[in-house]
Amino acid sequence: MSSQAERWERRETAFFEAAPYLLLAVSTVMALLPVWDLDVRVPAVLGLSLATAAWIAWFVTLHPGWRRRRPLMALYYTGLTALAAGLVLLAPWYGIFAFTGYVHAAVCLTGRWRYAGVAATSAITAVTYVGGIEAVRPDGWGQWAVVAVVAIVLSSLFFHLADVSDRRGDEQKRVNAELEAALAENAGLHAQLLVQAREAGVHDERQRMAREIHDTLAQGLAGIVTQLQAAEQTLAVPATARRHVTTAMELARESLTEARRTVHAVQPEVLAGARLPDAIGDVVRRWSEVNGIDAVLTTTGDARPMHAEVEVTLLRAAQEALANVAKHARAGRVGLTLSYMEDLVTLDVRDDGVGFEPGAARTGDAAGGGFGLAGMRQRVQRLAGRLDVESEPGGGTAVSASVPAIPAGDAR
Repeated sequence: MSSQAERWERRETAFFEAAPYLLLAVSTVMALLPVWDLDVRVPAVLGLSLATAAWIAWFVTLHPGWRRRRPLMALYYTGLTALAAGLVLLAPWYGIFAFTGYVHAAVCLTGRWRYAGVAATSAITAVTYVGGIEAVRPDGWGQWAVVAVVAIVLSSLFFHLADVSDRRGDEQKRVNAELEAALAENAGLHAQLLVQAREAGVHDERQRMAREIHDTLAQGLAGIVTQLQAAEQTLAVPATARRHVTTAMELARESLTEARRTVHAVQPEVLAGARLPDAIGDVVRRWSEVNGIDAVLTTTGDARPMHAEVEVTLLRAAQEALANVAKHARAGRVGLTLSYMEDLVTLDVRDDGVGFEPGAARTGDAAGGGFGLAGMRQRVQRLAGRLDVESEPGGGTAVSASVPAIPAGDAR
């Protein structure tokens, strides 16, 4: 749109500069043709024509920058109107050139002065319409006045319509410029949002992988190390040592399988063919066998299929809570309760271990064992859930994870 507008502006400028010379030349040729029965004073016509051409050249052709200086353009238009009137008085054919006044009124004048210029030009051309100044005097003034009034009304009307069209064009150009600026800004914002979305996606994926690695590989390796240490301590009893080694091998295979499923963002294998209570029950049973700690799962409420994210979150919460018990609690018994309510599903894990002070600073970092509760809390909060931890030294620990009861197949 902007390129088309620029082409129109160049054409208007070319017409503004060239039209006066062309119309002046045509008017001069027509006035000097010998076929007309007119008493034309040739020296006066030629002299005034040259003066008019020089006036236009000085203000328009030689000084194009003056178009932006309104006082100079008002002076130019006044002189142009006077010269056009003088030419029409010498020869009515110069009414052709007088048409220049309409075009230059739009360019050189502003506001109501434009209509004054149009009225003056119409009054001059009315002399041509009635046959020249000889037809006006001595008794043709009334006819000239009527023609002049009609010409003024019509030309003012057309000029007003053209002026409205120009204003609309200017407004449209302004709107187009604002639209182009808005589109450019939107393109920049869109690119920025794409970068931010990509960075957020990378961050979320890193967080997911960190949680999954902690919940699968890290816990599996910890279990393997525990079993191998137990085997090393019982080398004198081959059957017991062999049992620990076999358990370590099974843990290694399970960890390898879970690692592969994590890379492909697949549901944990234990949930692939089982309901959530059965999957957590299997995890509790195997954990109890490996660690030699009594653990019991109790399910309350209407156990129904939940959205995959809900079930994975609660399964990982159970695994992490049990892993913490094995590493820190020195507990003799663990009780887990999976509660299905109307709007929530809650997993509570309680142990009778040594407990800790929840408000105290934890030693270690993510690499040394401090990532577990943080990862569990991140999982729960991703589902707009809540994780609560209650403990005191010597009084055991209770971990409660509550998440919305989103049914299976719900796209939320």
